Amino acid sequence: MNQQQTREERLMQVLLAPIISEKATMLAEKRNQVAFRVRQDASKEEIKAAVEAFFKVQVTCVQVLNQKGKVKRTARGVGHRNNVRKAYVSLAAGQELNFAQEGV
Repeated sequence: MNQQQTREERLMQVLLAPIISEKATMLAEKRNQVAFRVRQDASKEEIKAAVEAFFKVQVTCVQVLNQKGKVKRTARGVGHRNNVRKAYVSLAAGQELNFAQEGV
């Protein structure tokens, strides 16, 4: 039971936020894909399990992208933004996620 409980806690922490942008909206309409910001150490299997568990949909494919943080100049010197890991999740035919209705 303890191992199952830690797995569920881990899955709750994998997905950080949905990505809602023009590109993500276009992917949702054309390819039935949804974009999420995920933890840096999340694996494809964990991302798939988390999406299936929380949104009750069937995932066919997960693609992961590591985006390096930009270097920015400030008045105090040079800084940089955090690195971001994105996951593009393909849903099975006939299934969709609508974040306006889900309340995410």
